[in-house]
Amino acid sequence: MPFDQSIGESAATRPLLIVLSHLRWDFVFQRPQHVLTRATRYCDVIYIEEPVFEGTELSHRTLMRENGVRVVQPLVPPGTPEADVIFHQGDILEMFVDGAVGRSLYLWYYTPMAYAYGHRVDADVVIFDKMDELSAFKFASPQLHVLESLLLDRADVVFTGGASLQKAATGRHENLHCFPSSIDVAHFGAARNGATLPEPEDMADISHPRIGFFGVIDERINLDLVAEMAAARPDWQLVMIGPTAKIDPASLPQAPNIHWLGGKAYPELPQYMAHWDIGFMPFALNDATRFISPTKTPEFLAAGLPLLSTPIHDVVEPYGTNGYVEVAATAQTMVEAGDRLIATRADTESETRRLAKVDSFLAGSSWDKTWAAMYAEIKRFDTLAPARSSMAAGRELVEASRV
Repeated sequence: MPFDQSIGESAATRPLLIVLSHLRWDFVFQRPQHVLTRATRYCDVIYIEEPVFEGTELSHRTLMRENGVRVVQPLVPPGTPEADVIFHQGDILEMFVDGAVGRSLYLWYYTPMAYAYGHRVDADVVIFDKMDELSAFKFASPQLHVLESLLLDRADVVFTGGASLQKAATGRHENLHCFPSSIDVAHFGAARNGATLPEPEDMADISHPRIGFFGVIDERINLDLVAEMAAARPDWQLVMIGPTAKIDPASLPQAPNIHWLGGKAYPELPQYMAHWDIGFMPFALNDATRFISPTKTPEFLAAGLPLLSTPIHDVVEPYGTNGYVEVAATAQTMVEAGDRLIATRADTESETRRLAKVDSFLAGSSWDKTWAAMYAEIKRFDTLAPARSSMAAGRELVEASRV
């Protein structure tokens, strides 16, 4: 991890950054983890997840994670009424807010759904990091649009995760900033030293060429395309890494040359990528992918892999139009593009030119720079109000509503 917590402000003056998220910290390592592990250099970070339904009493547990991030899981007995679940989440939030007296308090939302209880507290700065269009995802709550509008009215600063999201959000908030997917070049660049990274055991018996994917396997993945590519090129081995979510694992296409290896930890990814021939991103073109800006795009490139992708807007521009990614819409055009990439990679001179072009492009991007720019925007709004005056009145209203 990039930062030593000893660098930065003293414990007595460090801001408290409380994050309200729909994502499990331990599920996959993505934008929130990249940003917030860097935030610990300057802030104490508490990451509150959605409830875990277990046990017989309302409670919570705290887990320590990378760089001192405290992950909090509300624990709720199965069958608890939704209103009580929301109040329990708000009670946990208030408990941590009470410890922020005399310090700046930053409240960071990844999901508008959390505003149902997050409105109970005042913060010196309210941040909404809109990394996805959650309303387009499978099983999205019908309340999401209303809560997002309320959150946008309250937020001091809004970050978006890519150009498509930024365009869609333009005009909805006066302080809107686009922070597309960034890259930890050193981490993924290790994959270029394939000779020094041992081949993972569960991939050792898979022949070449290997066409690899890593990421969450859900409604955003075009499983029909995967099956059609496997059938069109039976000599290709499609290596699929990632957990499934919101789909039945039994629906995954099966073939001798499709290999579902399950989820892998973030530190393991370069070891797998070092032994792939090309990467591919078989995203479906649907409502759930309309606004995505895949973090894995620059990660594949940093690993040195030629990359295929379906025409996702934030991949086409800038990666496709500038020649960093081969974009194709059908299985046939995808495998034809893959044939070209495999042939080009075998040409040492062409491969050297390709990597130099990729490295020049990635040189201006890093999660360190992304966090630094985000934090600069947050600090502009931090006035450290000595008393969050409306907090007490707000709590009285909340308590009255429980009666």
